[in-house]
Amino acid sequence: MKNMMVITAEQAASLVEDGQTVASSGFVGSACPESLTKALEKRFLETGSPKNLTYFYAAAQGNRDGRGADHFAHKGMTKRVIAGHYNTAPSLGKCILNNEIEGYNLPQGTLSQLCRDIAAHKVGTITHVGLNTFVDPRKQGGKLNEITTEDIVEVVDILGEERLLYKSFPIHIVFLRGSYADELGNVTVEREVGTHEVTALAQAAKNSGGKVIVQVERIVKAGTLDPRLVKIPRIYVDALVISEPYDHQQCFDHEFDPSLTGEIKVPVDSLEIPPLSAKKVIGRRAAMELTENTVVNLGIGIPEYISCVANEEGIGDYMTLTVEAGPIGGVPCGGSQFGASVNPECILCQHEQFDFYDGGGVDLAFLGLAQADKEGNINVSKFGPRIAGCGGFINITQNAKRVFYCGTFTAGGLITDIRDGKITIIEEGREKKFIEEVEQITFSGEYAAKIGQPVMYITERAVFELRKDGVYLTEIAPGIDLQTQILDLMDFTPKMDGAPKLMDARIFCDELMGLKK
Repeated sequence: MKNMMVITAEQAASLVEDGQTVASSGFVGSACPESLTKALEKRFLETGSPKNLTYFYAAAQGNRDGRGADHFAHKGMTKRVIAGHYNTAPSLGKCILNNEIEGYNLPQGTLSQLCRDIAAHKVGTITHVGLNTFVDPRKQGGKLNEITTEDIVEVVDILGEERLLYKSFPIHIVFLRGSYADELGNVTVEREVGTHEVTALAQAAKNSGGKVIVQVERIVKAGTLDPRLVKIPRIYVDALVISEPYDHQQCFDHEFDPSLTGEIKVPVDSLEIPPLSAKKVIGRRAAMELTENTVVNLGIGIPEYISCVANEEGIGDYMTLTVEAGPIGGVPCGGSQFGASVNPECILCQHEQFDFYDGGGVDLAFLGLAQADKEGNINVSKFGPRIAGCGGFINITQNAKRVFYCGTFTAGGLITDIRDGKITIIEEGREKKFIEEVEQITFSGEYAAKIGQPVMYITERAVFELRKDGVYLTEIAPGIDLQTQILDLMDFTPKMDGAPKLMDARIFCDELMGLKK
């Protein structure tokens, strides 16, 4: 057997031709093939080629600073983007909003599964995920601007049931990242925080007649890699690129942390305990919904406080926390390390995790609350001139047994004082979150009501529930005036069963709540 071809990042970039579909691996700030995508951008800026590319990726990639997916944010270079999330690639989102690039936003989990279905030459991925949301073609079909007109999602009837078909397409070039490669081209990913969908993407490109280029830290002697750790076998790989250390950080701007890969375990009491704040209050109220022996998913942002509270209260082992990137068990990370977990018990491929999620395997899901309306719909994906993207939000919220949306009651400048069992609003947020109609339906209250899914909305001053006949206000925080600090700040009037009860005063005291007892 011949040794695998080793080339430079610049040589890898030269393999991309005009009009091709390019895909890349990565999850937020982790496992992005930065050497390869950076070299491709450099080639375009210097030569004007390649042009009219279609760019495909499942999860968020980047850190809002030009890295990751933003390397494709150039008019002429990129014709179309099909992606799960845009918040970490603001320049790419801006190009789409300016009608310079066609843009689609589709559920992250479904896109990761689509990689597998493209590899298998299936017509596409058929699923209930996305029904009644903005990715449903009867609403927006995931299209993000005026120049995006082709329907790549279709409603189909399967045995009398409505489903969505996310159509397959060939992948011509895939840029992946691994840890080590042997001389023959077998690649491991044991130093990455997850496997993500690298195997499925490699298979999809190879079976599309395309090329697979893998960025690695180093190359080792043939036969020295543990075959159980090889996730991209040599028969899929066309070339290897040895990356520079800065372009191969485990997570953007973070040193390698062996506790994220399972190499070591660290005491969870060494993790930072956040001070009492409006966000921690929300995390505390949400933590009161945790029950033993449950499978839990936590979203990014305020939901991250729930794991901090659970560990602080000594109930971190009551439930198993999972992250859509693949980790099961441990404590989920945030920021550019989102997608990783400290002390994971298991790390699955991303599409395997979403198979479990889509089938209802998550008992409790805690996600962010950006906008909510009178129908119980949630928008976390698009806000005026900013595309955030749905990420795995639709897969998770549409299928979890119970869903909790966690966020401050208003946004933009909210200042509170929390002490002695109550909360005082010092300065109100500039923007309402509970509005007449959300800008984009990332979660469908109608669909939730149809399937009988319990839904709760948790803020620092009030708690709401979704029922079949609408949104109900069920709890109010001590120190909050119902009329002036809740009802007057909503664009719709919630239903109530009499006076809402007071939220537990322990939530608003700077001491342990005693949840373990």
